[in-house]
Order: sequence, then C-alpha cells, then structure tokens
Amino acid sequence: MTSTEFVLGVVTLQRAGELVVSRLNTRKLLAGGAVEVAPRHYPLIVAVHAAWLISLWVLGRDQPVNGVALAFYLALQGVRFWVMWTLGARWTTRIIVLPEQPLVSAGPYRFLSHPNYAVVAAEIALLPLVLGLPLLAAVFTVLNAAVLAIRIRAENRALAASRAIIVRGAP
Repeated sequence: MTSTEFVLGVVTLQRAGELVVSRLNTRKLLAGGAVEVAPRHYPLIVAVHAAWLISLWVLGRDQPVNGVALAFYLALQGVRFWVMWTLGARWTTRIIVLPEQPLVSAGPYRFLSHPNYAVVAAEIALLPLVLGLPLLAAVFTVLNAAVLAIRIRAENRALAASRAIIVRGAP
C-alpha cells in the first residue's frame, strides 16, 4: 500500500463512519421531535462528495503525497472533530431542526455560524492539492460552493424560522 492509498483509504473510512454517525443521530433527532428541512438538495451534496472522493481515487492514486499540504489537511481534521464534538448528538449531514431548542453557540460556533461548511470547503480544496491535483481542487471547490449556496440558504431559513418559534413561544 502506498502513502497515497493510505491517505485516501483513511479519508474514505472516515467519511463512511461519519455517514453512519449521521444516520444514527438523524434517527434519534427525528424520533425526539426534530424535523428535517429541505431534503431535496441532499442527493446533490452526496453526489458532489462521492464524485470528489472517486475522482481522488482515480486521478490521485499514483500521485506522491505533498507533506506540507497533508499537514494542513490533518489540522483541518482537528477542527472537524471539534465541530462534531460540539454538536454531539445534533451533528448530522442533513438539515435537522429541533423546534424550541436554542442554537449551539459553543466551540467553533462562537466564531462562525457554519464552521462545518468552512472545514468541508477547505478539505475539498486541500486534499486534491495533497495529491498534486490543482485542477481537481478548483473544479470541486466550485461545485461544492454551488451546493453549499443552496444548503446554507435553506439552513439559514430553517434556523431563522426555528428562532422565530422560540421567540414567539417565550413568556
């Protein structure tokens, strides 16, 4: 196994594990009264991310690993885990709203409203650069930006509506 195959294998396993965690959290949240919002764009997000990972395997499998870029990518994983830890059972790959629950404002959410999306955007740009694939980085950065524009708009609307419910429901 080459270092490139090792890196891609770890990223693939990480993403698969995150999908399992997301599915479990989504089920628990929905069973507890949460509501999924704007699910129609979700297959598009999955398609972009799957195509990104497949492209990395196909085009990057035989490329050398850039150690400096890999170090930055690994640092991003610390932020990714910080986001997931902060959200705990509320972390999911879908837009799930807990009516009448306050927004998370701890951890990285003190600094950014959507830290997970910032991490994902950086990862999508950076991992191809780890493998010396700047064109792939550019293409998927643009594709990801397009789907994030849809997603963030939908999520912000849902969260604003949720806050309106909380404010109206307050004594």
